[in-house]
Amino acid sequence: MTTETTSADNFRCGYIAIVGRPNVGKSTLMNTLIGAKVSITSRKAQTTRHRITGIQTYDDAQFIYVDTPGFQTRHANALNKNLNKTVTNTLISSDLILFVIEAGTFGPADQQVLDLLPAEVPVILVINKADRVKDKAALMPFAQQVAAKFNFAAIVPVSAKLRFQLDGLEKELKKFLPENDAIFGPDDITDRSEKFMASEIVREKLFRFVGDELPYTSTVLIEKFEQEGNLRRIFAAILVERDTHKSMIIGNKGARLKEVSTQARQDMEKLFGGPVYLEIWVKVKSGWADNEAGLRAYGYE
Repeated sequence: MTTETTSADNFRCGYIAIVGRPNVGKSTLMNTLIGAKVSITSRKAQTTRHRITGIQTYDDAQFIYVDTPGFQTRHANALNKNLNKTVTNTLISSDLILFVIEAGTFGPADQQVLDLLPAEVPVILVINKADRVKDKAALMPFAQQVAAKFNFAAIVPVSAKLRFQLDGLEKELKKFLPENDAIFGPDDITDRSEKFMASEIVREKLFRFVGDELPYTSTVLIEKFEQEGNLRRIFAAILVERDTHKSMIIGNKGARLKEVSTQARQDMEKLFGGPVYLEIWVKVKSGWADNEAGLRAYGYE
């Protein structure tokens, strides 16, 4: 990470929390805004488990986006409590909040997140997946219906996937950022280490290739991360609760694990800009998700 900062007259810089229920497209929105994949995505709820920071710097502003886990109440274990605590802590420490919902849908899970939003921080309502709404005229009454529930600073319909209206969203964001010098260097895109990003990439591929068959408590631990010149040697362990989960990941003659490894390695090489040697093992570690000490050992804050 570089330490050089950007400074200019009227330069704006601040932290922008991205919150919403699971699967509304928070991670995709942040990745598209900064133009790089720093937060993993999948159809599986609770894919994002950590406070992920993505950074976009312009000549007159630095946007520091903070992607958060989707707040949920389905599981009462230590992992889920930890994730929800991450959400609430991020909200009160941000300069601005993006509350992301899905166009045409506002249910109890959305309301639960809305109820968490602090009144003292400006909140912009982001209606994502607007491209999926066939009758565009229906967007206005839907937006008005949600707007009646909270005093939003602005309302912006977007499509993170198609980059629709993201320029307009950035213009709105800039209005609410405080006048500050840049906190990060102009080339920084995240404050997370390569080791952390490697574990997240493996976990994304795990969820994508195993899907709903695998409990969300599975996680990834990087046991060794070495760099020799431009080559990175990465040794990762996938931790699961049961032997049946291990067999599920490995697949017939190791085919599924090989696919996870190949796809993860390719993404790492793209992100790190160099060759990667990747080895992945699958290990059974029962009960880690309901143990505070275990959560800390595996990088949960």
